[in-house]
Amino acid sequence: MSTVICSCLLGDNAKVRLKLSRILHEEVSDLYGDELPEGSQPVCEVEMKGCRREFYANKTGQQIGIGTPVILEADGGYDLGIVYSAGRIAAKKLQLKGHNEESEALPSIIRIADENEIREFADIRKREPEIKEACENRIERHHLDMKLVDIDLRLDQQKLSVYYTATHRVDFRGLVRDLAGEFKARIQMVQITTREEARRANTQGPCGCALCCSTWMQKIHANPFAEKPQIQENVNGDNHSFNTIGLCNRPKCCLSFSKGAHKAGGCRNNGWPTVGSTIATRDGSAVVDGVDPQKKSIWIRYLDGGQKRRLSLEQYTALSSRK
Repeated sequence: MSTVICSCLLGDNAKVRLKLSRILHEEVSDLYGDELPEGSQPVCEVEMKGCRREFYANKTGQQIGIGTPVILEADGGYDLGIVYSAGRIAAKKLQLKGHNEESEALPSIIRIADENEIREFADIRKREPEIKEACENRIERHHLDMKLVDIDLRLDQQKLSVYYTATHRVDFRGLVRDLAGEFKARIQMVQITTREEARRANTQGPCGCALCCSTWMQKIHANPFAEKPQIQENVNGDNHSFNTIGLCNRPKCCLSFSKGAHKAGGCRNNGWPTVGSTIATRDGSAVVDGVDPQKKSIWIRYLDGGQKRRLSLEQYTALSSRK
């Protein structure tokens, strides 16, 4: 997997995400208005470094707009983030994410960041390549079998988070002591998966679009292919498995959302049927067993007897349209 390209909150990808979020909020505001249901506490979804988003209660008494830099409560200190969603949309996301806690239990937004704090945040981001290089030198000195992915120095500079990947457990106690002595901050070692590494990369996928995990996905799937026989549609054609692997060297998350999008008996936009769909013929019910667009053929298997038959697309269309 490639190195981290843009994991700050000030990059072009972040600006595109915020613009799309503003458009969505304008649509919702036109439909439902800006006021929240009675008795609900204002909640904001805030994006931090590495495409990490958390929910915070807005107790400032101000209506905070999308893209506003804010100062957040953190573990024994404070940090800076960008408001990604607010109002009804943030409350709905909080509900969909499975949070049943009251908004009072959420950490709070302290205030809107001023220009000095934004400038300090940008200076810390400029220092991070130097900090990352120092961490890599310490890892090499301790002969640790781990890959440093990213580092995150909090705005108050009291906590340094080190994100890494490893195939086994790593004893990094000596590394933590060296880093704490050099940077005079608490060190948090965070082991992440390759999917989390791809999210923090905040780059484009083979499709040319920004990664789903870095943009709109609330949760990264552990295994989007729980039922592989339903995904492998071209069983009688060529195996294009290289098109299903993402930058994380795992199956693409976006393909899991297309699974089951077409009901049984339905067809794709290009007219080809979905594997597993059923069709009624004069010889009995049959199921689509395979599709080969290159050879322009469709294999069906009769439920009674299990015999297979090869059809052209025109023959299948004629059968499916027959009453």
